[in-house]
Amino acid sequence: MPIKKLHPDDFELECTTVWAFPRRGNWATHTSDWRGNWSPEVARNLILRYSQEGDILLDPMVGGGTTAIEAKILNRNIVCSDVNDTALERTKKCLAFDVENESWQKVLKRDARDLGKANDESVDFILTHPPYADIIKYSEGQIEEDLSNIHNIDGFADEMEKVARELYRVLKKDKYCAILIGDTRRNKMYQPLAYKIMDRFLKAGFQLKEDIIKRQYNCKATGFWVEKSKANNFLLIMHEHLFIFQKI
Repeated sequence: MPIKKLHPDDFELECTTVWAFPRRGNWATHTSDWRGNWSPEVARNLILRYSQEGDILLDPMVGGGTTAIEAKILNRNIVCSDVNDTALERTKKCLAFDVENESWQKVLKRDARDLGKANDESVDFILTHPPYADIIKYSEGQIEEDLSNIHNIDGFADEMEKVARELYRVLKKDKYCAILIGDTRRNKMYQPLAYKIMDRFLKAGFQLKEDIIKRQYNCKATGFWVEKSKANNFLLIMHEHLFIFQKI
């Protein structure tokens, strides 16, 4: 597939613990129509900082395919998987463009809680953007393995701990695992979902290298929600946590 450009304009590697990307990616085959996909600048920053050309990357919840696109452009090999057939087909279509490198991409249907035939310590870098419990339902209950169908926060954290243990198993020693996750509210109370997930990754054996605060731009902070915030005395959640874990 011919594309206008492979790289973003005026890209600079992030060097602080606060990241903000108002644009949603205007290069390669990136689009913003997959609900909840992360910004291509997030994936690009992570890949450039925590991996090398020719490395094997893993995104076990690839969703709209953003990670796979950036890995291909940046000459990293990648295994990307998901339980959702729509996500997998979309990722395959997103990868239909040419690059001048020898990187390869594998797109597999696989549950992140059981990576099956993947060998121990076979991956150089893991990066993924899991669902935030059932804030966005990607299959509306139609796929039993879909973590986005879990409403209970602690139940979701239990399942993410299984994911964490599998990611720890397949990651090489001294390498990194990056997870972007946000928080929510239930019954008018703030639910620190991100820190619950962080705790489960630490329990699985990872150590915390960085906690990056990412500003959200795709939330509507005007009109209806502003009035609701004032009327009901709560603040709109406009940030996510990007945890960088290391396997020591």
